[in-house]
Amino acid sequence: MTDHTPAAPRLDRFDAVLFDLDGVLTPTADVHMHAWQQMFDELFRAWDIAPPYTDDDYYAYVDGKKRYDGVAGVLRSRDVEVPWGDPSDDPSQPTVCGVGNRKNDAFMAVLRRDGIAPYPGSVALLDALERTEMPVAVVSSSKNAVPVLEAAGLRERFAVVVDGVVAETQGLPSKPAPDVFFEGARELGVAPDRCVIVEDALAGVAAGSAGGFGLVIGVDRGAGADALRAAGAHHIVTDLSELLEGTE
Repeated sequence: MTDHTPAAPRLDRFDAVLFDLDGVLTPTADVHMHAWQQMFDELFRAWDIAPPYTDDDYYAYVDGKKRYDGVAGVLRSRDVEVPWGDPSDDPSQPTVCGVGNRKNDAFMAVLRRDGIAPYPGSVALLDALERTEMPVAVVSSSKNAVPVLEAAGLRERFAVVVDGVVAETQGLPSKPAPDVFFEGARELGVAPDRCVIVEDALAGVAAGSAGGFGLVIGVDRGAGADALRAAGAHHIVTDLSELLEGTE
């Protein structure tokens, strides 16, 4: 059972809310996890890498990070070093970028086939924030943030989206560095200490904490309340509907 403080924090005491996407607004974290598992299972068999890839590897090396950094982290954990390559690499190439592109192909195939629906509690919170005219942004490590937002019917709600494409273009490092959140706050015109961060990934929570953001909310979708708290979360929920009373 998740241990969290009894009273919801007052979001209306802040000036903006920055949301991660996968696992916060949409259940795409599950799709990502399955795509990573499928891709690494095949890769480890083909390259004779051991021990097998597990969910622990996802949370330790992949979750919340840019795709290629995740690939490099997992391979490095198995003492496997390959060239970084280029983002244009074919998925068959034995490079970090090639492997990352292979995973992305698997993810996009599932998204096209099944679509994605946002969490109802997340939509309810977005509705409440919209009624109060609270500025909001999506800050995601994924290069697929825009297609996911479109598939979930959420794209029009966010004038500001800082994703993996923006991070690569601007040379911003992966979470747990806070740079992508700083960029989201900058585009909204709000100081970091006046922003709320809503994250389910340990790397994202750590980024919010490292950046001195005013309130860091951890969403426990599997990382664990204790781990989220240790990473720097000020408040922990299991669903964003728990934050509704803080918007009234």
